[in-house]
Amino acid sequence: MPDYRRYRIPGGTYFFTVNLLQRHPNDLLIRHIGVLRQAVKETRKRWPFHIDSWVVLPEHLHCIWALPEGDDDNSNRWRVIKQTFSKALPMIERRSAVRVARGERGIWQRRFWEHTIVDDA
Repeated sequence: MPDYRRYRIPGGTYFFTVNLLQRHPNDLLIRHIGVLRQAVKETRKRWPFHIDSWVVLPEHLHCIWALPEGDDDNSNRWRVIKQTFSKALPMIERRSAVRVARGERGIWQRRFWEHTIVDDA
């Protein structure tokens, strides 16, 4: 199992890449862009963050966020966004036995990629 550690900076700015589980062919994100927007909007009400930029592609997305001062919990925000998006869609995707046993949907990859943006000035 990989030993992946997240570099957490309270109030930091982060670049993310988040992928759907099935990459090709899949246009789920652009077909349901309104659902994604609503999931982000609802998440930001409870877990605020500033969006510097956001690019949605058919099967993955990239974005840059700045978290509030003293807050480094981007993982929980992604959990809520993914859950909210998934719950708004009908359960028609193929799921592995492991995902079924865990009660997981077969929409998102479990992890996301994150890079901390540091101002060296």
